[in-house]
Amino acid sequence: MLGKSVRMERIMDRGTGRAVIVPMDHGITLGPIDGLVDMRSTIDKVAQGGATAIVLHKGIIPYSHRSFGRDIGLIVHLSASTKFSKRTDQKILVTTVEEALKIGADAVSIHVNIGNDYENEMLEDFGSISRICNEWGMPLLVMIYPRGKDMKDAYDPDALKVCARVGTELGADIIKTSYTGDIDTFREVVRGAQAPVVIAGGPKMDSDEKLLQMVRDSIDAGGKGVSIGRNIFQHRNVIGITKAISGIVLEDMEVEEAMQLLK
Repeated sequence: MLGKSVRMERIMDRGTGRAVIVPMDHGITLGPIDGLVDMRSTIDKVAQGGATAIVLHKGIIPYSHRSFGRDIGLIVHLSASTKFSKRTDQKILVTTVEEALKIGADAVSIHVNIGNDYENEMLEDFGSISRICNEWGMPLLVMIYPRGKDMKDAYDPDALKVCARVGTELGADIIKTSYTGDIDTFREVVRGAQAPVVIAGGPKMDSDEKLLQMVRDSIDAGGKGVSIGRNIFQHRNVIGITKAISGIVLEDMEVEEAMQLLK
């Protein structure tokens, strides 16, 4: 669809077909954590660092997006829960595709957890949102993970292969999931998904080199980029780490070369 193609170019790099997405939707779950208090400053820094898009909830956009004149793709997140919820694995739709369009979004995203008691409801929402996105020519990013009481390993390659394939089967244009920790097994995730796969950053890492190596390995396995939040917006050098990650994803830098951008 032409509309999707045009909007996809606003959130992914035209030359490489890859993306450096910085999700900043954590405030609705965790509150005003470090890095997400002065939103304008943080967004300006990731834009300077070369990020292709950010993920925000609808209400925070007037207080943050594009305030410094640097253009960066806007993905409006449609689903939410808070840390106080008794149903921690369940995500509820809080925004519509039509509302995101009115706001000026370039894409929308939803969060789906597989393997828990609320999977059916989230898959139903996923299917409905995918249909509406097709009607409007709106790209859809799905953040999809194996999470539930019976899902013992969040990085299990077989579980992640299912997650990624579900994303494609239900019509996501970009799939965000966890890195398996291994190039060969992640290559299977990417190959089975077929739609573009970007990796999550996960918990805050204690080493820049480990983070950048994970990014490099995911690209070598066929991944199409990253969707990394806390490991970017809570970094001591937000511009530098964004430049380093962007260098690997968008310019095919090696880890050693990207590390130099942090000095």
